[in-house]
Amino acid sequence: AMSALLSSLLALVRDRLLAHAFGASTTLDIYYAAFRIPDLIFVATGALVSVYMIIPELSHRDEEKQRDYIDTIVAAFSVLAVVVCSVAAILAPTIVELLFPQLVAQGHEDIVVSMTRIMLLQPILLGLSNILAAITQARYRYALYSLSPLLYNIGIILGVAVLYPAFGIRGLAMGVILGALLHVLVQLPSAISDGFFRRLPFIRERSAIWKTVSISLPRALSLSMNQITFIGLTALAGYLAPGSISVFMFAFNLQAVPLAIIGASYSVAAFPTLAAMVASGQRDEFISLISTATKYVLFWSLPVIALVVVLRAHIVRVILGSGSFDWTDTRLTAAAFALFSLSLVAQGVMLVLIRGYLSSSLVN
Repeated sequence: AMSALLSSLLALVRDRLLAHAFGASTTLDIYYAAFRIPDLIFVATGALVSVYMIIPELSHRDEEKQRDYIDTIVAAFSVLAVVVCSVAAILAPTIVELLFPQLVAQGHEDIVVSMTRIMLLQPILLGLSNILAAITQARYRYALYSLSPLLYNIGIILGVAVLYPAFGIRGLAMGVILGALLHVLVQLPSAISDGFFRRLPFIRERSAIWKTVSISLPRALSLSMNQITFIGLTALAGYLAPGSISVFMFAFNLQAVPLAIIGASYSVAAFPTLAAMVASGQRDEFISLISTATKYVLFWSLPVIALVVVLRAHIVRVILGSGSFDWTDTRLTAAAFALFSLSLVAQGVMLVLIRGYLSSSLVN
């Protein structure tokens, strides 16, 4: 939770820098629009090899079989991610024209396409980092795992503060890739010390690929639908006044802070234990832990929702209100923030239940 809080604070610093420099403007709309396709690819491909699937698989294998399994997953994911991202890079002009015709009509097609192509490195890097995160969490190294999102946000902040003045708006995209690279590298030495990645990754367990994908496919489809919906909403915002995409994203990022601190923290901490309980047949303990985590999420989320609804304008103004971010931007963002916050309980409980489902499905 402390790590999630620090990461969220850095995310707020990131958003404040963006708000201060650009406000809710076309420039920031371009930046957020360029995120959409890379994020969809990351969710769709990363969900197939996420920690939700890998940790339960590691929990019932000996060390040698763990290495074979990780080699298989890394090799399969790398091929899939590179192929998908390459196709997306080729089709980027067509996709951008379909999703954001208003930005294209304003003459911003080239910069949106360019930034999208730069950010297509992110799904590959973050997907590999997720595989490393599974190893880290399976070894209960939460302190190390917690550094990844911190470094990711630091990379983006450096993009705003350092790379943007040097390279223009493309520097913002470079900052995203820098953050994703740091996300991977901080966990790599630990995995190597455990005996992983000391040989060329190769598909050594074909059956493991099918098993992992078949179980994770429903979640991958679910997350993809969420992202497609998100892309649709972002595209609709593109038809509204300039800055509407920025308002939407600022509000979404703000509601992600309490979700990360509460829902994500409890579910991430419980996941390896849930997988181990299922593997050892401790059914009653498994159900008890699910129940306890859910109660904690409810206990903290409900008062947070009340506070957000009452203090929404004050929160937005304190966090984002400086420079180019004016009072109109504040009011619009606060309204969207309050609406987003109403889903915090459902989102937090869903994170716990998903981990319980996947622990049970994979081990069984």
